[in-house]
Amino acid sequence: MHPDVPVIYRDLGRYPVPAIDEAWIAAAFCPPAQLTPELQSALMISDELIAELLAANLYIFGIPMYNYSVPASFKAYIDQIVRVRRTFVVSADGYEGLLKDKKALVITTRGGSYAGEPLDFQEPYLRAVFDFIGVTDVTFIHAENLAIGSEERQLAIATAHEAIQQVVKTWQSSTCI
Repeated sequence: MHPDVPVIYRDLGRYPVPAIDEAWIAAAFCPPAQLTPELQSALMISDELIAELLAANLYIFGIPMYNYSVPASFKAYIDQIVRVRRTFVVSADGYEGLLKDKKALVITTRGGSYAGEPLDFQEPYLRAVFDFIGVTDVTFIHAENLAIGSEERQLAIATAHEAIQQVVKTWQSSTCI
């Protein structure tokens, strides 16, 4: 529909990002002027992921629910992108997210029905993380009940497809894409 719009595709299930480690933490909190080559190397993947976020105006995430939350591979991604002086800053007024004026669409898949339920740790967690880094315009579409039965699965997928089409129409009319 928009062939001139670049798309960055990242498959965290097939190509997971590494978990943060002690070297990453030391580098992330080191003043930039004091970063050694080793510390700079520890941040290479984080820098790449953050550059992708900064370059984009719209994020679309497909995230399955694992144990009521996000998969470990997506948690590792979040740990790599939530970084002081890059996606948020700390001031006398508190924390401020730096990814402002961005939109996110999060499409989840879930075996049961969890939206708005006490066991849904996925959406509240993701809303908090995105808000923390400045992405406050977040839309969630949940494809739920995928493990209940064939009929329920097909209905959930059709409902999610319809919801995605509505979001796309809304974004197109607001010239987001």
